[in-house]
Amino acid sequence: MPRRRAEREYGAAPRAVGQRQLRVGEALRHALAQMLRPGELRDPALHDATITVTEVRLSPDLKNATVFVMPLAGANTGDILAGLGRSAPYLRGRLGRSVELRYTPNLVFALDRAFDSAERIAALLASPDVERDLHSDDDSGEPHG
Repeated sequence: MPRRRAEREYGAAPRAVGQRQLRVGEALRHALAQMLRPGELRDPALHDATITVTEVRLSPDLKNATVFVMPLAGANTGDILAGLGRSAPYLRGRLGRSVELRYTPNLVFALDRAFDSAERIAALLASPDVERDLHSDDDSGEPHG
């Protein structure tokens, strides 16, 4: 049975991200970070916004890219994502001139939720119940693991 059919039928884990996808994603991230500096774009929502490009994930064929962004302090996220959506064709054209690729990927912008998850985990670890559990294991003298 062919591998792809077996993966579909038996629910195998998705394939790992390739080295080329990672390398191209990082090159696109650097180029987009330069393009999204304050004052670089004319869109009113983006003109004075400070935007961090945290990650660029590419499809296996390198034709579609999801760009994860986080506005400074998480302010005006809706307006900024809408402005990035409007500016995507312009940014794609600039990327095509600055990063040497056979095809310049289509850009889709998404809010990076990793910061929210990190804050939630930090709050859980700092909660009194978890603190008590962590310290009770340390005081018991029993081996961990």
